[in-house]
Amino acid sequence: MPTADTFKDPDWTNKPKMPSQRVTFENDAGVRLAGIVDSPESNPIANAVFAHCFTCGKDLKAIVKISRQLANRGIGVLRFDFSGIGNSGGNFAETNFESNIADLQAAVQWLSETDSAPQLLIGHSLGGAAAMATVAKLKSIRCLATLASPSGTKHLAAFLSSQNPDIENSGKGPVSIGNRDHMITTQMLDSFRNFDLETPVRAIELPHLILHSPEDQTVKYEHAENLFGWSQGPSTLLTLPGSDHLLLNQKADANWVADCIATWSSRFFEPAEIH
Repeated sequence: MPTADTFKDPDWTNKPKMPSQRVTFENDAGVRLAGIVDSPESNPIANAVFAHCFTCGKDLKAIVKISRQLANRGIGVLRFDFSGIGNSGGNFAETNFESNIADLQAAVQWLSETDSAPQLLIGHSLGGAAAMATVAKLKSIRCLATLASPSGTKHLAAFLSSQNPDIENSGKGPVSIGNRDHMITTQMLDSFRNFDLETPVRAIELPHLILHSPEDQTVKYEHAENLFGWSQGPSTLLTLPGSDHLLLNQKADANWVADCIATWSSRFFEPAEIH
C-alpha cells in the first residue's frame, strides 16, 4: 500500500500550502517513488496527477511549466518519477508498461489518502498511454488529458529493438535516449509488444482531451486520430501546430497547453473534499 511522507516532513497535509513540495510514497512493490506537488496559493479547485513520458521524469521542462501553470489556475498537481527514473527508487531495466501503470495507480491512491482525490489525470506520451490504460479503474477521476500520446505501445518496442538489435539475443542492452544510456531488456520489449491499449481506450467513457502536434516526429499525429476515433465518451482533439514532441521548440506552448487543460477540465470538476 502506498504510504505518505515527505523528504523532510512526514506531516505534509497539516502544513500550509506552498508552491512546490517534494514528497515520496511507495508503490505496491514497496519501491519508493519521488514526486513534487505544485499547489495553488489557496485551496485547489481540484487535484491532478501528471504521468511523464518514457525516460523523461517529473522535472522535464514542459512538465514543470504545465504543472506550475495549472497551479496558477487553481489546480494542484502531483508529478512524479516512475520507478527507476529520476529520484525514484527501483531498477529501470526491471520496469515495463505494467509497472508504469501500477506506479500511476499508487500516485493517485497516495494523493487521495493525503489531500483530496485527484479528479484530473494528465499523461505525456507513454505516460498518457499508462493513463488511458488505467483511468477506468480510478474512481475519483472525472476527466483525462493526454499530450503527444500513442495509441499503442508496439512502436516503442520496435524503435528500441532497432537501436540495439543485440538486446534480442543477449536479453538486455543499452539504448541512448535523450543523450543518456538506458538499459533495455527483452521483458520490457515484450511488455510493449504485447500490451493491448486499444481495448481500454475504447472503454473510456470520461471526457478526454487529446493534444497532439502534426509535426511530432516521435509519435505521429495518426496516433491522435486513432484515439479520437476510438473514443466512446466526449472527446476533444486539440491540434498543436508547430510543436515538437517535448514542447521545447516554441516557448509559449507549455503555458498555452496548461491553460487549455485548465479551461477544458474545469467544467467537469466536483467540489473537492480536503482531508
